[in-house]
Amino acid sequence: MKNIIKLIAMFAIFIGITAATTTQVHAASTSRVVSTTNLTVKNYVRRSAKGSLYNLKGGSYVSFQRVHDLKNYPNTTWRVTKSRIILRNGVRTQYFFVTSWNGRASGWVWHGYLKAKPSTVTYSKVYSQARKQLGKRYVYGAVGPNSFDCSGLTKYVYKKSIKKALPRTAQSQYNKYKKVSTRSRKKGDLVFFGSSKKHISHVGIYVGSGKMIDAQNRGVITEKVASPWWHCVGYCRPATLH
Repeated sequence: MKNIIKLIAMFAIFIGITAATTTQVHAASTSRVVSTTNLTVKNYVRRSAKGSLYNLKGGSYVSFQRVHDLKNYPNTTWRVTKSRIILRNGVRTQYFFVTSWNGRASGWVWHGYLKAKPSTVTYSKVYSQARKQLGKRYVYGAVGPNSFDCSGLTKYVYKKSIKKALPRTAQSQYNKYKKVSTRSRKKGDLVFFGSSKKHISHVGIYVGSGKMIDAQNRGVITEKVASPWWHCVGYCRPATLH
């Protein structure tokens, strides 16, 4: 009789252990991988400091192991290379696989904690595009690519270099953008000429050292801003360049 009781007790314990193990496995397996996609590498920065990076352990079903917290990486650029859709507690959620720019941290993070890093708009792009136009003919009303008038040149250069759409005429370009003083002028700013602020007749791209690239009767050239035949009205900044 005692042996029967012992057997019953041992069986009950075995059933309990099996049930517990099954529960643990199920709990670890509630996150199912729906799809994984390789992405073209893009740079992201954190949108929120609340998020974390995880190692995803398993195959079709994965468990989450936290390895890094975004709050510890305030200024880090993250390279996103993969996207994974996970069915977690019945909800489809997208995760990115990211690696820090220096390669010291990596893991999966919920996509909503990141945002695309703004591309750097550099003066060198504007200057390089402007220099490519040197020597081309001046034609009134021309907007490129083989000939230009003054505002046609500035419009073309900004569009081709940094995808910035400027208004068509020198007056409308002057009217639209932030005015900057001569002392605060920077390379890439537009410099305007005319009899007054309401009568702008010419525009060029300031390139530093008191010079500009512009389209005038002699074609697209580099020349001094200060000349006896120009009255400089002022400068505008259509984009913040670095």
